[in-house]
Amino acid sequence: MRVQFFKFWDRVRSSFWFIPAVMAGVAVGLALVGVTIDEPVTEWLSLKLGWTFAGGAEGASAVMGIVAGSMIAIAGVVFSMTLVALSLASSQLGPRLLRSFMSDSTTQVALGTFIATFLYCLVVLRTIRRVEEVTFVPHLSVTLGVLLAVVSVGVFIYFIHHVSVSIQANEIAARIGEELIEGIDCLFPEQIGQGASRIPVESLGAGFPEVFDQEAWPVRANGDGYLQFIDAEALLALAVEEDLIVRLEERPGNYVVAGCPLAQIWPGSKVTDGLADKVHPLFILGHQRTSGQDLEFAVSQLVEIAVRALSPGMNDPFTAITCLDHLGSGLCLWLHEICRRLIAMTARISFG
Repeated sequence: MRVQFFKFWDRVRSSFWFIPAVMAGVAVGLALVGVTIDEPVTEWLSLKLGWTFAGGAEGASAVMGIVAGSMIAIAGVVFSMTLVALSLASSQLGPRLLRSFMSDSTTQVALGTFIATFLYCLVVLRTIRRVEEVTFVPHLSVTLGVLLAVVSVGVFIYFIHHVSVSIQANEIAARIGEELIEGIDCLFPEQIGQGASRIPVESLGAGFPEVFDQEAWPVRANGDGYLQFIDAEALLALAVEEDLIVRLEERPGNYVVAGCPLAQIWPGSKVTDGLADKVHPLFILGHQRTSGQDLEFAVSQLVEIAVRALSPGMNDPFTAITCLDHLGSGLCLWLHEICRRLIAMTARISFG
C-alpha cells in the first residue's frame, strides 16, 4: 500500500546503507561487464583514440591496488568526519537533528562513491593474470578505474566543503524550514477539492454528534509507537465503499498505546474483524516522529534549536532569530492556505 511505501522510503532515505549498497552493486556489475567486453573494445579504442591503459600486468595490478587502498582509506576518513558532524550536531543543536543529517543524500553518495570504486578495483584486480603462458590485462577496465579514482577525488573535495557548510546553524535551520514548508504544501495542495465527485447524502440532523458518540465503534491500535503516517485517501475510499463515517482519534506525531482507539467508525454494527484488518494497515506506527505528515515535529525542531541557542552555555541570539524567521515563513504559508480553504468553502456554500 502507498503508506507502507512511504514508511519504507522514509526509513531508506535516512539510512547510510541503501545508496552505498546500490552503488556498490552497480560497480560490481560494471566491472564484470567491462572485463567481458574488454578485448574488442580495447583494441578499437587503442587504434582509433589511444585512450586506454597501455601498461602490462604488473603495472595494471599496481594501479588497481593503489586505487583500491586509497579509496578504502578515504572512505574511513569520510565516515569519521560524518560521525564528528553527527556528534557535534547532537550535542549543540539537539539529538532529534540526527535524522536530518542521516537523510543528507550528499553524504550517502560520497560514501557510496568510495566504496563502489574500491569494489570495482577489487573485481578488476582479480581478473588480471600474470602467468607467462596466459596473460590477460583488462586495459579498458583499468582505464575506467583510473577515471573513477579521479571522480572520487572530486567527490571528496566537494564532501569536505559540504560538511563545513552543513554543520552551520543557519543551514540546519534553513533545511528544517524547507521541510516545514514542504509538509504544508503536501497537506494543503492547490488542487485539493477540485474535480471531486459530488455524492448526494442525506441530512443526519443536528443531534447526530451525540448519536455518533453513542453508536460509533472504535478501531484500536494493535501496537505501541508514534503515529507516523495515515493513508487518508485509502481510508476515505474505504468509508465510501462500506458507507461509513470515520472520525480520527489520533493525528500523526501522537504516541499511541496498544488498545487505544485510532478511529471511531459509525455505524458500529458494520465494524467486524475483517473491517478492522483493512483499517489497521492505514495507520503506520514507528519508534520516532517523522516530518512526513507531522508539521509539529519540524516546528519543535526549530524551537529546540532556538531554546538551546538562548541557553547560557551557548548564548547565540542570532541562531534563535534565524529559527524565528523560518517559523514565521511556515506560519505565514499555513495561514495563507487556511484562508484559501475557508474562502473556497464559503464560495461553494454560497453559490452551490
